[in-house]
Amino acid sequence: MAVLSVSGMQYSGETFPDIRIILGEDSNVFTQMIGQRLKELMGVDVEICRTFEDLQMANELSQEPVVLAISNINLPGAENGEALEYLMDCNIPTIVFTGTFHDETREKLLSKDVVDYILKDNIFAVEMLAESVYRFLTNHRHHVLIVDDSPTARALLSSRLRRYNFRVSLAESGAKAIELLKANADIALVVTDYNMPDIDGFELTRRIRSVRGSHELRIIGVSSSTNRLLSARFLKVGGNDFMLRPFIDEEFYCRVNQNLDTLVQIKAAQARKK
Repeated sequence: MAVLSVSGMQYSGETFPDIRIILGEDSNVFTQMIGQRLKELMGVDVEICRTFEDLQMANELSQEPVVLAISNINLPGAENGEALEYLMDCNIPTIVFTGTFHDETREKLLSKDVVDYILKDNIFAVEMLAESVYRFLTNHRHHVLIVDDSPTARALLSSRLRRYNFRVSLAESGAKAIELLKANADIALVVTDYNMPDIDGFELTRRIRSVRGSHELRIIGVSSSTNRLLSARFLKVGGNDFMLRPFIDEEFYCRVNQNLDTLVQIKAAQARKK
């Protein structure tokens, strides 16, 4: 049965019994709560590692690869963040679950390309962690198209989305975007720059909306312009959302999630009517 998360994301009831997830956490309370919740929602049996040595052994003494790690920044035997460094060096996607947090910590975590970070400082911490795990395990089902004439901008957005396990296609122009949309009917989200030389973001959105509605595909416009009216114009031609650069990573991911969650819920409602 479908269950809604604290943010409104819908769990499908699907289970992932063969997925290996290791949990680096020395708190009995949190290990019990996390293990129980992931088992209830996703059928995942989390492997608990209470020390840095446990974490290393869980990774190195099994032939089955670790799909995802959840880890505190500091573990017994790794009081200075060595566990996180180890996971990054092993290229293991990692969600950080921590009670130690400030601006400097955030910058360090994002620079390491962790999947996400969850703070232990509220009653919804375990629920938010479970949601982050579920998104990582299912985001590969979402195909996102990035449209931008700047190679740097395309690389930045694609790296952010691939970090979260999305499938990503890239277009350097509006014309290329239309070509890719025709060839890939599964594209569910378009993130498009406004200012492009051939077909700007407004015109691209108009053309997309002439063949695919918001119930089929979501569109987020982006721009570095200081013109605040761009957002209104973009929404009026069929866009679903608009963001100004430079982005804050957390906000960008939230906007992407909200638009895809809406699409999933629309499709679920349509399926129930059939």
